[in-house]
Amino acid sequence: MNANTRNAEPVARSLSIVIPVYRSRATLPKLHARLVDALQAIGDPFEIVLVEDCGGDGSWEVIKELASHDARVRGIRLSRNYGQHNAILCGVRNARHDVIVTMDDDLQHPPDQIGVLLAKLDDGCDVVYGVAQAEQHGLLRNFASRFTKLALQSAIGAENARNVSAFRAFHTRLRDAFRDFQNPFVSIDVLLSWATSAFGAVKVRHEPRREGVSNYTVGKLVNHAFNLLTGFSAAPLRLVSIIGFLFTLFGFAVLARVLVVYVLYGSPVQGFVFLATIITMFSGVQLFTLGIFGEYLARIFGRTMDRPAYVMGEATEDAVATVRSDVAGERARSETV
Repeated sequence: MNANTRNAEPVARSLSIVIPVYRSRATLPKLHARLVDALQAIGDPFEIVLVEDCGGDGSWEVIKELASHDARVRGIRLSRNYGQHNAILCGVRNARHDVIVTMDDDLQHPPDQIGVLLAKLDDGCDVVYGVAQAEQHGLLRNFASRFTKLALQSAIGAENARNVSAFRAFHTRLRDAFRDFQNPFVSIDVLLSWATSAFGAVKVRHEPRREGVSNYTVGKLVNHAFNLLTGFSAAPLRLVSIIGFLFTLFGFAVLARVLVVYVLYGSPVQGFVFLATIITMFSGVQLFTLGIFGEYLARIFGRTMDRPAYVMGEATEDAVATVRSDVAGERARSETV
């Protein structure tokens, strides 16, 4: 399918392209140029929302320069580094158009593939993911990505998690489902699953990185997966319950064996090492269980502190009004509460 394939009857809409920016000074001008060419070819009104996540490499200066020459570019700079999903959430909440498209800042998501996502969105989906035909990452990074998708399965469903990608298009109205969400641990895909079950996916081209190295390391992906498991899912608690049940059965089996040997042979079972091993195993399960409970308690404690998902520091001129409106809305909601 051609990137600009559209339905027979054009859909009246406008687009907000939300891009989290982190240490991408070198790629931003190229990204902007390719985005403008692709979006003008599609023909819908659009804006480009660049959310700078305090990378410290001068990306914010590039964003301000782009915004000064192109009124369709709006820049927001977070007060500190919050992470990719937090930056996306900020951009999503400040988007002004009908459809939101999120993508990375490293040009691995080709702008000319946006039309492919929009065509699939027109078929009745609420959220469409652009799934790479062949991912251009290293072996470890691909493995970590698959591990993250496994973690997502418990939160949004196996089929949807299989197709999750940072290259996504969805209707802006879906953000109403997480309008009041305040948590430092953010997963855009989980939040979208709160609003709809109409997910779709389409194959898109995935290009190799031409500038720098990926900032989403294997360690960050594994940490994100762990946050998904303990922050948006009860799967670890179920796992602990299953492990506890299995070890309980094992304990009863050992006890039954001891009783059978004693009844049949009239002598206790010998073996201090065996007994010590059993005690160690049960102690390990108890400590593991306490650790899982502790993780959940820590997250509950974190929620009681009401830490924000992000704080906006600066904004380009065109984004100031929206930012002020967003801040005013947050204040109004807190006063209502």
